[in-house]
Amino acid sequence: MMAMACALSLLSASCSSNNDEPTPNPVNPDVTYKGNVAYSAGIVFNGDELGNGTQNFHFTGDVKLEKGTYLLKGWVYVDEGARLTIPAGTVIKGDKGTMAALIVEPGGYCKMQGTADEPIVMTSAQAPGQRRPGDWGGLIVCGKGLNNQGTQQIEGGPTTIHGGNNKADNSGIYSYIRVEFAGYPFDTDKEINGVTFGSVGSGTQIDHIQVSYSNDDSFEWFGGSANCSYLVAYKGWDDDFDTDNGFDGEVSYCLSVRDPRIADTSQSNGFESDNNASGAETTPFTSARFRNVTLIGPKTVKNSDFVNSSDYITAGNMFPDNGSKLGQFQSAFQIRRSSKLNISNALAIGWPIGVIIDGEKGQTVSYAKSGGFKLENIVFAGMDAIGTDKNKEYRDYLFDYLTGTEDRNQPSFSHTFFLGGSGNRVMDESALNLSDPFMTGQNCCPMTEISDGKGGYIGAFRDAYDNWMKGWTNFDPQSTVY
Repeated sequence: MMAMACALSLLSASCSSNNDEPTPNPVNPDVTYKGNVAYSAGIVFNGDELGNGTQNFHFTGDVKLEKGTYLLKGWVYVDEGARLTIPAGTVIKGDKGTMAALIVEPGGYCKMQGTADEPIVMTSAQAPGQRRPGDWGGLIVCGKGLNNQGTQQIEGGPTTIHGGNNKADNSGIYSYIRVEFAGYPFDTDKEINGVTFGSVGSGTQIDHIQVSYSNDDSFEWFGGSANCSYLVAYKGWDDDFDTDNGFDGEVSYCLSVRDPRIADTSQSNGFESDNNASGAETTPFTSARFRNVTLIGPKTVKNSDFVNSSDYITAGNMFPDNGSKLGQFQSAFQIRRSSKLNISNALAIGWPIGVIIDGEKGQTVSYAKSGGFKLENIVFAGMDAIGTDKNKEYRDYLFDYLTGTEDRNQPSFSHTFFLGGSGNRVMDESALNLSDPFMTGQNCCPMTEISDGKGGYIGAFRDAYDNWMKGWTNFDPQSTVY
C-alpha cells in the first residue's frame, strides 16, 4: 500500500468492482482494487478509511471515480499535472469535522460533468434536517490565468498559490453541479466560499452551478478570465457574486434568491466588486461583464414583514453556531475600490439599496463619470433607496469622498449614475407580473418578457417557460435524502 500523507478520503456506499482478484491501478502500481474494497488515491469504498490522520491529501496522476456516494474528508488537492474525473450522478458529502474541501491546484484538471438529469452534488454529510451553512469547506478551482497581484494565496485557508500569464488556461469542466451548505469558517471571519475561482482561465468550462446556503459568498472570482453561465446563488450568507483582483470574464444567466433572515456582519450584497483591497489601479482591472441577471432580495412582496435588523435577521433554523456573525442586508450592486464591473439586462428586486458606487478607496467614481464601466438595461423594483454613495449608508443623498462634502438635498451620485444608464428604470414589484414557476420560494420570473428594447430581455429568464434550471437544481436541500 502506498504511503499516504493525509487523512483525506472519499468514502462511497457502493463498490467499484465485483472482481475478487486484485487489479493493478494504472496510476500507481502500489494501489490495487481488491474485491469490494477499492483503494485509489485516497478513495475508499464501503466505509473503510484510508490515510494516516493528517489534514491534506494530494491527487496525482489520472484518477477516475466510479459513480457513487462519497464522503470527502479534509482538504483534498488535485495537484499540478493531475486529472480527476467525477462522473454524472455522483454525490460527495463534505465532512464537518475535517473542514472538507476539494481544491484544484493551478495546472490541475478536474472534469466534473454532470447532466440536467444527473447533476453532481457536493453537500453536507449531516443528516436531513441537521444541515447548516458552513458544514464543510467548498469547491475551490485555481489556475494559471491573470490577476492583478501577480500570484496570490487563495482565500479560505488552503496553501494554494494561483496566478500566471495564460489567459486561456484550462482548469477543467464544471457543469451541472450543486454545492450545498459549504463555507466552513476555519478561523474567525475567514470562511471558504461556496465556489471560489482563483485565476481561472477562459479555457475552463463553467456552467449550470447552484450554490445553496453557503456560509460566505456563493460565488467569488479572484482574477482570471473564465466565462460562466447559468449560475444560481440560493440563500447564501454574504454576497452572491463577488469579483476581485482583475476578473474580466463573461458571465450570463444568473439567479440569486436571498433568505431574509440570513445576512453577514460585513453587510450582504448581490454583487460586491473590487479591483483589489486597497483600490489601487493595478491591471488587469476587474471588468467582468454580467448579463441577464435576476437578484431577489430580502424585502420582496412575499417578505412583507422584513425588517433589516438583528431582531429579524437571526438565520432562523439555519443558524450554524460556528462563530459566523450576522449583520444586515445592503445593496443589489456595490462597486468599489477601482472596480470597472459591467452589468446589463438585470432585474433586481427588494434590496434596501439599489446601487452603491463607492468612492472611499480608489477611482470607481471617476471611472463611472468617464464611462469606464456601464450599468445598462437594468430594472430596480422595491428598493428603499435607488443609490447611496457610502458603504453602510442607507440614505440617498450626495456625498463626495474626495472633498468630504455632502448635500442632503441632492440624490446620491449612485442614484444619478444609475438613472443615466441606457435603458435603466425603476418600477414597482407589482408591475412586473412575477411568478414562481420554478418553485424557488420567491417570485423571480416575469409571466411575459420584459424587453430591453433591443431584441433582448431583462433578467435571467425570458418568461415562465424559459426554465434553464429544470431537473438539476434543488431548492430544498435541507430535506433531501442523499
